[in-house]
Amino acid sequence: MSSKRTAAVAIAAIATAALAAIPAGADPVGAPTYREIVVVGSDTTQTVMNGLADAITINGVKVMGSYDARGSATITTKDPAVTPNCTINRPGSSGAGVTALITATDSGSGCVQVARSSSNTAANNPGRNLTYVPFAVDAMTYAVRSDSTVSKKLTTAQLKSIYNCTAPGVGTNFKPLLPQFGSGSRDFFLKSLGLPNTADFTTQFPCVKDTDANGAPIQEHVGTYLTDTKHLLAYSIAVYASQVYGQAPAAQGKAVLASLNGVSPTILNTGSSFKRDVYNVVSTPKLAQAPYNSLFVGPGSLVCQRTDVITQYGFGIAPNCGDTSIVTPPAS
Repeated sequence: MSSKRTAAVAIAAIATAALAAIPAGADPVGAPTYREIVVVGSDTTQTVMNGLADAITINGVKVMGSYDARGSATITTKDPAVTPNCTINRPGSSGAGVTALITATDSGSGCVQVARSSSNTAANNPGRNLTYVPFAVDAMTYAVRSDSTVSKKLTTAQLKSIYNCTAPGVGTNFKPLLPQFGSGSRDFFLKSLGLPNTADFTTQFPCVKDTDANGAPIQEHVGTYLTDTKHLLAYSIAVYASQVYGQAPAAQGKAVLASLNGVSPTILNTGSSFKRDVYNVVSTPKLAQAPYNSLFVGPGSLVCQRTDVITQYGFGIAPNCGDTSIVTPPAS
């Protein structure tokens, strides 16, 4: 199959939606400049949450402000005249977003209210009293260059052997890449392969790299890291489609998506082997309060009702949207 055909298959399922594509968003723009609910974290869900933040109002006012995972080194999330000390380092991943939420909650700063997370890491944060609220469904696969010598049709077992450095020719015929530690997509991808997501993963499995040629951490869903025809990189199918169609900033470069376990990388494909829920993480006590309860809780919540926005960004509808049963365990 040609590279153009591969890309076409990967994004065919949202061709209709793309005709009415939403422009790519970034940090909050327009009134109000500073918003009640600050949302930070995952690169995977930044654009769909940007879209939801622009689409959802309460009494005619936008209440959510979603900040991209990439951009300026710092962000100012609250009006300095009202809530000082809310210029913070930009959270660049799911893990960093959850950490920023925990920091704001512990300090009482009010700088961050919600973290975007593309994996369920509740078990990693015992005693933090957080709820992971699912709102959409994504699927992952691996990406290679359009001129790659790596097969675009691998199984989970084959992919695992590449990422645990046991495949014949790994390091020569295969050069696997991972997003930086803290990425929710990295966490989900490795766990789906039956491998541990540890900070020292690339030390345990030295054929894998999570930094680029300059030693900088690899950001998730950036196809331009594929500089070698032997490279592979974990990739969100929804994000890839959004990049191609302009709902997200173009970062795919020469990347094309591969089939995994015989399933083509189509958007909203419930047959995907690496299907996952994506989450908004909120302090559990807040979910009993306005406006959090109306925004996030239950299938009738304002977020869950906007299936038009969710699907326009290439994500699937979550049957459990608004569920509040995933909570962090108590401290040991």
